[in-house]
Amino acid sequence: MKLHAINTGYFKLDGGAMFGVVPKTIWNKLNPADENNLCSWAMRSLLIEDGNRLILIDNGIGNKQDAKFFGHYHLHGNDSLEKSLAAKGFSKNDITDVILTHLHFDHCGGSIKRVGDKLVPAFKNAVFWSNELHWISATEPNAREKASFLKENILPIEESGQLKFIDYPAKAHQHEGWVGVNPFLLQEARFSDNLSVLFVDGHTTGMMLPKIQYKGKTIVYVADLLPAVAHLPIPYVMAYDMFPLTTLNEKEIFLQQALENNYVLFFEHDPLIECCTVHLTEKGIRHKDILKLEEVV
Repeated sequence: MKLHAINTGYFKLDGGAMFGVVPKTIWNKLNPADENNLCSWAMRSLLIEDGNRLILIDNGIGNKQDAKFFGHYHLHGNDSLEKSLAAKGFSKNDITDVILTHLHFDHCGGSIKRVGDKLVPAFKNAVFWSNELHWISATEPNAREKASFLKENILPIEESGQLKFIDYPAKAHQHEGWVGVNPFLLQEARFSDNLSVLFVDGHTTGMMLPKIQYKGKTIVYVADLLPAVAHLPIPYVMAYDMFPLTTLNEKEIFLQQALENNYVLFFEHDPLIECCTVHLTEKGIRHKDILKLEEVV
């Protein structure tokens, strides 16, 4: 097995939205905003060589939207999905599996491309993996989340016949009279011998966090549960999250697991940091070692 960080580019989002109730006087020190209150964020995918499979986790914002759409997000930098894959010796046609952590446009926009007046899969030889619960929430969105679920990113996947679902385990557990998310273990489903996914529901229903066994380590692609190292403190929850109290609970559970099992966290949106480990401090669980993926041994 071999892992590669795949940088698909950078975009900008409102700093207040990204840090929720945290005051700007605090978060601006972590990711300084420009004159429009916008902060720069990465869209970092993960490529996994696993036997005869080449698995891509998320694929960025894509390039098929119009200028008005991209004008809201200020794409910048020289990275692209195509260039980053090529730098590792691959093309989109080599991808066998695309795991979509969730279907917000900055995570799945690269799934579909325009060919003339048609929308077709950008990965013609790949299976696209989601889960049924999240797919329903994305194709029948609530009013608050509707702007993040773009039908042109989603429906052509199903129409292509290349969509499959990872089984979503039952979430309800009872422990000493307490019913809800198991307080000791987030629900997990096996994808392959070396890869499973954890399910979390605070940011959006049915988000999947790939968990990879690699060189004796456990690497977790934390997607939007922890967009960046700056979001490690439990109360630092994005305003984009559908169920912020659920996110609080999930972060607490996950970070305790990460601490106890020495997980390496792989960040999708941190503009500077690819990976970190964690340790316990007087302020709670915080980053310990800052790493490049290639430094994980």
